[in-house]
Amino acid sequence: MPVRLYLNNVGKSFTMHLQGGSVIPVVDKVEFSVNAGECAVLGGPSGAGKSSILKMIYGNYRCDQGQILVTIGDEIINVAGAEPRRILKLREDTIGYVSQFLRTIPRVSAEDVVAEPLVAQGTSEEEAVEKARSLLTRLNVPERLWTLPPATFSGGEQQRVNIARGFIAHYPILLLDEPTASLDAANRAVVVRLVQEKKEQGVAMVGILHDQDVREEIADRIIDVTGFAAEVAA
Repeated sequence: MPVRLYLNNVGKSFTMHLQGGSVIPVVDKVEFSVNAGECAVLGGPSGAGKSSILKMIYGNYRCDQGQILVTIGDEIINVAGAEPRRILKLREDTIGYVSQFLRTIPRVSAEDVVAEPLVAQGTSEEEAVEKARSLLTRLNVPERLWTLPPATFSGGEQQRVNIARGFIAHYPILLLDEPTASLDAANRAVVVRLVQEKKEQGVAMVGILHDQDVREEIADRIIDVTGFAAEVAA
């Protein structure tokens, strides 16, 4: 299967401007690739840099060194050096992000929140809403909630709306940031099946999953992030 994502010699540190400009290293010389149809899970203890790696791939963090190469057809794009407009375009049609936290516009219905990424990719609103309803059904979000804004939902309901939103569109690369945290067994099983379906569609996935049972079911391999730990300068 073709390589969809390649991190080459990626490093990241944070400068604490309110603490005399001290520098806190996070990761160094991160290097791995992910093929189409593969789910690679980042392993390692809390604070090892797993979330920072995901955020660099998504363009939320700029890396200090290295390349983050995304393959789109015959084109290779370096996320690490891409302009903000290019990053936004990548998020629309190439790199999806599924997290446990819902960030949405107030007063927009749950079904429209879920459908929006698919509409942005060119699907008709009617078809996108129909698919949104199907996903909400699979994730056991009651039909009576579909036309209500998710801000009024419980935490678990909001999480399931967010998962539906992350999985609805087709992205060649999908980032999974603890999508099953706090879900019950039935809904964890739904997420596992959604991930398997994305694999079958050739999607390359990078995930953070502390739920060992889910990790064992969906991970094709574990990438130990502790091997990329940055050294603190003396």
